[in-house]
Amino acid sequence: MGNVVDVAAIRRKFLALHDQLNERGRRLFAAAEVRALGRGGLVAVAQATGIARSTIGRGLKDLNAPPLPAGRVRHGGCGRRALTTEDPTLLNDLRHLLAPMTLGDPVKPLLWVSKSLAKLAMALRKMGHQIGPTTVAKLLRQLGYSRQCNSKANAGSHHVDRDAQFEHINAQVLAFQADSRPVISVDTKKKELVGLYKNGGTDYRPKGRPQRVKTHDFADPALGKVVPYGVYDIADNSGWVSVGIDHDTAEFAVNAIRRWWEKVGRMRYPGATRLMITADGGGSNGVRVRLWKMELQRLADEIGIEIAVCHYPPGTSKWNKIEHRLFCHITQNWRAKPLTSRLAVVELIAATTTTAGLTVDCEIDDRLYLAGIKVPDADMEALNIVRADFHPEWNYAIKPRGPK
Repeated sequence: MGNVVDVAAIRRKFLALHDQLNERGRRLFAAAEVRALGRGGLVAVAQATGIARSTIGRGLKDLNAPPLPAGRVRHGGCGRRALTTEDPTLLNDLRHLLAPMTLGDPVKPLLWVSKSLAKLAMALRKMGHQIGPTTVAKLLRQLGYSRQCNSKANAGSHHVDRDAQFEHINAQVLAFQADSRPVISVDTKKKELVGLYKNGGTDYRPKGRPQRVKTHDFADPALGKVVPYGVYDIADNSGWVSVGIDHDTAEFAVNAIRRWWEKVGRMRYPGATRLMITADGGGSNGVRVRLWKMELQRLADEIGIEIAVCHYPPGTSKWNKIEHRLFCHITQNWRAKPLTSRLAVVELIAATTTTAGLTVDCEIDDRLYLAGIKVPDADMEALNIVRADFHPEWNYAIKPRGPK
């Protein structure tokens, strides 16, 4: 009966420690129990733990051996030989397979691969190597390869005066802010489908219960799309977004600025005599858009203040403050949330905040805007526009016209 009791006690102890021990620890535990039990202990411990007698025998030898270096569970030289040792041409053949698919600069230590592990393993097997996808993954890491997505890093066209225009914009902004004059950054966020459509990103939900959305992104005829046009007050760290339901035109863009001024700007800057706008060089507020300048003239006439405009050079729209101080936070706020209605769009935008104190006001602009409006030369000549000496096409001011 004594041996039965010993076996049960050993089993309980082993089960209590099993998950906390590595293979060496389990081997040493069994060997220590055998040594404590004495004669007949090997059979009892093997029965209690399920560890092979030969493994327990190695554990007994380990008890008498010097301790291993920290972090090791086996002596040096133990285990299976590296596949690259047994198959010396493997790495070169793998490099050969990867060479035509390398997308980066081969001189740099980090390279990219666009073939799957399974396809690489299959190709290597056809060349006579015995290898699977898991081992291919290990070899790729050894060679310095990893899977990476594309990186938007190339700015496209590079104007010779790119940096000079940045410096000009910065100087103008600092001058306006020094005089407590408003400076706003404006742009159109990308159009969004309204309805039960997939929205990028992830959010927490009960496991196995993702938000179900439509499988195809065909616009709902009743809901259509929305066009968010943003106005970001640089000094106040606050935003205004007009959510349009029609075309993204210069008339729509300037009306968004008008609504910001009527609802927010006039009260925030009661004594302002000048307003500065930084904008991209294209789109509804583009450099060459005549309607943009004509609508700004109308706005200047209405509010009675001068409007100075500085456009960013070609290919640098992502430097516009509104992109990384307002639009990116809106995108984060509504990630993985279908924009089921126009009201949902407004509420999600208006709920956008940051720890830096960003606040956003938002409203629907349900007006319809006619696309393709042509501005005749006579109307352009009637503008009260003053162009700067440095790149006058990018930098200009529109002053209010007197009463007719």
